[in-house]
Amino acid sequence: MNEFEKDVQSKRNDAVDSGVGFGVSFLFFTIIFLIGVTIKAIG
Repeated sequence: MNEFEKDVQSKRNDAVDSGVGFGVSFLFFTIIFLIGVTIKAIG
């Protein structure tokens, strides 16, 4: 076992971090899509 496995920086669950990252990116692209749809509807 190497020294990084013995002394980890974060003991949090990686699935939680992955879920948060997915949610944030999903919301970002949804907002970009809605802005585009709104601009197309106005124009």
